[in-house]
Amino acid sequence: MMKVSNNIRGAALMTASMAGYVFNDALVKLVSENLGLYQIMLLRGLFTTTLLGLIAWRMKSLFPKLKLADWRLMTLRMIGEVGGTLCFLTALFNMPIANASAILQVVPLAVTYCAAIFLGQAVGWRRFLAIFIGFAGVLMIVRPGAEGFNAYSLWALAAVVFVVLRDLVTHRMSAQMPSIFAALLTSVSITLTGAVLSPTVAWQPVGLDELKLLGAAASFLIFGYLFGIMTMRVGEISFISPFRYSALVWSIILGVVVFGDVPGTWTLLGSAIVVAMGIFTFYRERKAERMAGLAETPT
Repeated sequence: MMKVSNNIRGAALMTASMAGYVFNDALVKLVSENLGLYQIMLLRGLFTTTLLGLIAWRMKSLFPKLKLADWRLMTLRMIGEVGGTLCFLTALFNMPIANASAILQVVPLAVTYCAAIFLGQAVGWRRFLAIFIGFAGVLMIVRPGAEGFNAYSLWALAAVVFVVLRDLVTHRMSAQMPSIFAALLTSVSITLTGAVLSPTVAWQPVGLDELKLLGAAASFLIFGYLFGIMTMRVGEISFISPFRYSALVWSIILGVVVFGDVPGTWTLLGSAIVVAMGIFTFYRERKAERMAGLAETPT
């Protein structure tokens, strides 16, 4: 049986991470009808931080010994996470979930390009072509200028910059940084941001329904955090990044089921292209593995 490569493992982790993030986004969007942005960040963060803290404690990863370089990278990662969260949730609260998620699909292109420039990763023309075609599918879905886009689209674009920073920094962290501890610090930074900013707006009453939704959102966010961190620490960014497009498929499904946003022909066609590019990228990697295996086989 062929051994699963780091790239294949990273692709699976990325797909799982995107599912976690999108389900979290859908639940947060539901709660946003009754609660404000900073209030949601604080309350959801309390749930998330508590759960992650317990997991880290059970895994004996609550107080790891880290080098100064890892602390610096983690600080940059938290800046990226907080900035991305503030910008994306601001956009999400004011535009359809599929549109906000689609704008975020600029990330695979940006991360792959930056990985080639700043990390020196080799990126073949087929990978770049697959990413560009996948992004074309995204544009078919959202059709810039169509209804659903507004000034808050700029907030989603700003989130892209922060997410790229977060992902590149995560890739540079050493193996001594436990993924669960990185996720915990990320959650702490989001929670503290909500705590600092929530007094600047009116506090809305919180009912049991809101707490249930926020608790569920926190659970999905933990999956997004953990799988997202593990994703950036295995395989090549240029291979793994296209699987971020899976978030758009999840967004469309939840848009239909939860918010009643029925996709049109362009949306379905664009989604098919996005999925096809993911399958193509996966196929190319498996083919490369087989070729490498044959080359290593003694004759």
